[in-house]
Amino acid sequence: MSSGRGGGHVLTPATLVGGLDLEYSIHTVPLAQRDDVLAVVSMLSKEEAKDLKVVATCQRAREDLVTVGEQVEREKDRLLLVFTSWAKALCASLDKDGHWCDYIDPCSGLLMVHKESQAVYDEVAALSVLRGYKCSNAGCCKVVLHPNWGSFIYPATFLTTAPHDVLLRHIGAIEAKDHVKG
Repeated sequence: MSSGRGGGHVLTPATLVGGLDLEYSIHTVPLAQRDDVLAVVSMLSKEEAKDLKVVATCQRAREDLVTVGEQVEREKDRLLLVFTSWAKALCASLDKDGHWCDYIDPCSGLLMVHKESQAVYDEVAALSVLRGYKCSNAGCCKVVLHPNWGSFIYPATFLTTAPHDVLLRHIGAIEAKDHVKG
């Protein structure tokens, strides 16, 4: 599944987690995003931040998330639950091995584990930079458009200093244990 610009910051291209309709890609922090990301992870030393990986995720939504209504809100709640379940399981796994990790609350843009940072992470801008996805205006909001799913997409981000091979191993272990259900 090729997606994005294919810049030098891509460590793992878009990969689908079986059964979740959750697609992830792993990146080093590109220069265009460096200041924003470093503000979010300000608790890390400069040395630790050099090892930071951004795991950009997208979930295929059952509803067009640009629209409004009760069904759309229920779908957003479902997608949030799938992502947070996956992210919590991954955090617990990486934390046992002593790796710093956290995930962004897609609703607020704030870190969920290390709450001392109040810097907001912009999911839409991140997918535009990391994967080269197009953005569109929907009223007063910017919306990211997946190349295959359009605006039927729920973006969310996971961050860690774990080495790439370790991160992949832990993601595979989480998937194998089937910690999360869609």
